[in-house]
Parts: sequence; C-alpha cells; structure tokens
Amino acid sequence: MPRFKPFNYSQMTMIPISLEKQIVEGTLEHTIHYLVERKMDTGIFEERFRNDETGCPAYHPKVLLKVILLGYSHGLVSSRDIEKACRENVIFMALAGEQKPDHSTIAQFVSSMKREIIHLFRDILMVCEEMELLGGTHFSLDGLRLPSNASKEWSGTFKELRKKKAKLEKRLKEVIREHQRNDNEREIPSAPHKKRVKRLEQKIRKLEQFLCENEPKAGKTRKEIQSNVTDNESAKMVTSHGVIQGYNAQALVDDKHQIILHGEAFGNAQDHDNLSPMLQGTKENLHSLGKPENYFKDKTFTADGNYYDKKNLQICETEELDAYIPDPQFRKRDERYAEQNRFRDGVTRRPKKQDRDEPPPPQKFTNEDFTYVQSNDSYRCPNDKVLKLRVRRHHIRHVVYRHYRSQAEDCRLCPFRDKCLAKPATKVRHLMIPLYKAGQKNQDGVLSLTQKMKNKIDSPEGKAIYSRRLGNIEPVFANIRSQKRMDRFTLRTKVKVDIQWMLYCMVHNLEKILHYGDMAKISILRA
Repeated sequence: MPRFKPFNYSQMTMIPISLEKQIVEGTLEHTIHYLVERKMDTGIFEERFRNDETGCPAYHPKVLLKVILLGYSHGLVSSRDIEKACRENVIFMALAGEQKPDHSTIAQFVSSMKREIIHLFRDILMVCEEMELLGGTHFSLDGLRLPSNASKEWSGTFKELRKKKAKLEKRLKEVIREHQRNDNEREIPSAPHKKRVKRLEQKIRKLEQFLCENEPKAGKTRKEIQSNVTDNESAKMVTSHGVIQGYNAQALVDDKHQIILHGEAFGNAQDHDNLSPMLQGTKENLHSLGKPENYFKDKTFTADGNYYDKKNLQICETEELDAYIPDPQFRKRDERYAEQNRFRDGVTRRPKKQDRDEPPPPQKFTNEDFTYVQSNDSYRCPNDKVLKLRVRRHHIRHVVYRHYRSQAEDCRLCPFRDKCLAKPATKVRHLMIPLYKAGQKNQDGVLSLTQKMKNKIDSPEGKAIYSRRLGNIEPVFANIRSQKRMDRFTLRTKVKVDIQWMLYCMVHNLEKILHYGDMAKISILRA
C-alpha cells in the first residue's frame, strides 16, 4: 500500500514574508500603490489633524486610501469587510504596511472626504491625460439607480407620516394596556414585551423629531412629494427590479477607453434634470487638466431618451456640442422597428395558419381624408360632418397640435364608424393636426431645436453615431455594479453618497490605467 506525506489544512503556520514583494508590478494593487504614493496629493488631508504635540498618532491618509480603493475593487463595500481583509489578506497587509485600521476609522475617513474627493479624482484624470487615454471627441452620459442606506417604508408625505405616527401611538397604548393587565394578574412582563415597547417609543420619537425639524418637500409642480425619515435627500425610484429608495448615480464617459470624466449621485429619478450639473462638473474637471473653456465645441455627445428636454437641447446648443439625444418617439419613426409592437395592443393576435389568407382589415381614415374649412377654422369628415376646434395649442410630447372634435350625434349612426373611430366603443372622432413637424420651419423660418434633433437622430449618420452610446457607457455600469458588486450605497445623505460613488469611479479609472496605460510614461516606481 503506498505511503504519502501527511497534510493538515487546519494547522496554523508562521511564514516570513516581505510586504514590498507582495506588491507585484503589473497588478492593480501595484497601480494603486504607485499612484497614491507618487501622483495623488494626499497632503490635502493634513490640515484636519491637530496632533503635532499631543494626541495619538493617526493612520496615514495614504494607507487608508489604498486599502479602501483596493477593497472596493475586490467588491468589499462594507468597512467591516475591509477591516477583516487588513487582518487576514496578505495583499491588504502589504498595502497597509501591516497596520490594521478598524472599521469605524475606515468609515469615518470615507464619510469625511467631502472637500478632498474631487481633487483626488482629478489627480487620476491627470494621469489618464498623461498616458493619452482620453480621446476627447465623443462623450456619453447615463445614470444608474441604486438603493441607499434608507428604508422606503419610512417614506411619505407629511400627512402620511403623521398618520403613521398616530398608528404607532395607538399600537403603543395597546401594548401598555397589555402590560398593565399582566401587572394586575401578577405576571412578570417578558423581555421581548419590554423590547417591543422600547422599539415603538423610539420610532415615535424618530418620527416626531423629523416632523419638527423638516419642511415638506415640493416637486416641480409645487405639489408635495414624499420625504424620507431615514435619508431625506434620497428618493423613491422605479427600476427593473422594483421600487427602491436610493440615488441616481450619473457618469459621463470618454469613448476612447471608457474613462469616467465626472461622476455624481442625485436624489431624483429623472435623468433630464442631471444633464446640466454633469456637463458643468465635467467642464471643471477638464479645466483642471488645462483644457480650454470651449473644449466641448463641436464634440460629439450622446445620451438616451431620458435626457430629452428642451432645456437640455438649449444647453447643448450653448456649449456648441454635437448632441444626439433621441425623443421618446424616435423608434416609432425608425423603419427597423415598424412592427415591433404589432401584437402588444391586447387586441391584435398572432395569425394562425388557417387565418393567413384572410383579407387585411380596412384602413383607417387619416388626417388627409378630412377637408379643412378656412372660413370657420373647422374640418369636414368623409361623411360631410363638421369637426369643430376644441384646443388651439395642445402639447403632447414636445409637439404642438390643434385639436378638433366631432359631435357625438354625428358619429352615432355614421356608416364610416369602423374606418373612422379607433374602437367600436369610441363616441367621437378626435383630429390632431400637428403645427410643428420634424423638418418643418417655425414662424421665424428657422428649424427649432427639437426639430433639428429629430432630423439628426433620423438620419443614417445620426443612427450610426447614437448606436455607439450603448457600447460606450453601459459597460462602465456593468463593471461597477456586477464586477465590483456595488449594488447599493452604504452611506446616507447626498454628500456622503457622492464620495462613495466617486471612489468607485476612481477604481474604474485605475483599472483602465492598469490595462491600457503605459506606466513607463510616468516613471515606474522602483525601490
């Protein structure tokens, strides 16, 4: 019978190692180590310390920044996980110089980087510029909605929150009465019973304090929107995974190597409100690299239909950006998608084999089948009935229409009902005459911004340019969310969430430097 040397995986051993040799050239930890040591100005942290003569020595900001960036790159979002890695993982030990910062120190350092984070982010961008990783010709913008460290159960208008507080108070009285009954029956209240009373009291105090210290939040229409007791700067957002309480993390990306030029988190779900601050933040970052104020002139800019807004089109026009932002109806005008929804109306069914030879349904009347009567500004239908003007300027999705409508008694016994009305149950015919179409000039004889954008998006060149957006911006969010496991923010308030999001943007850029940059151009670190 053969003999083998014994082994035991559970045994402990002491191995002499050199921390410096664990940081191998060509790895992400080496890139982080080199850039933090040589290219990032961590001296901006020194003014926060006041322990020159008294007090305990502090952890060096370089050490904390290195382990945080490495932790985020390994999917360690929690500060406790990073603390554990600094005690057990050799690479983390090497970057930390065998120091072991606790989780509270790590969390406090991240939360307090309000003024320093943008300078560190720009230092990384400067390295990307030195390595010629920025193309500077095509930029793309998009957002990622992520949950925050806040419960959506604590959201509501002030009226709803007061109602919630009243319910908790009622529940607390019931629990206290039950407590008193136990006293009368000489039963000692159980520990869970006392904890339940304490929890209810804490929730009531929390709601009462929030209602006293805050004012109702007003939306764009000045109507009150929901507040959140846990994090009032976050918002409820609809995603493909359901409704979340969180932030809308935005990123503006250069197309050459998908370098993030600016990142910011917003407490609103509407992307079109975020274009202006994202462009302004990108301009400031590029200006710190020595770029001119008119750097965006004639540059290509792409964003999806969520950013389509007249205000945003005007901003792009002012910045002289060659923007491609589709309107919500652009796919309906694209012949490639002409039949994509033909079976989704709930009425049209997929044809069976025996039905394919049936004659097609009758064609409906179009606007061209109605005759305009200029004398009284009305239309006549094919049955010679009058459609009167109802609304002079009716806005639907950035298009202005004149709205005409027939009389119910004229349509009730009309022989053309099947060809004229949308459904059998429809009572009157509505005629919408567009005043402004794509390609049509306005009153001044000049194409409006919305019309110009529609013409650009519908052109073959515009379709080709806009199609590049998907491959430019979406892999960035896939890398951060899937590969880096950043599926929720662990901090509260916009300032702290911004810091965490920009740290992840920095990690993304550091990986691009590792994979596409030439470290020789900025002097490889040698011992």
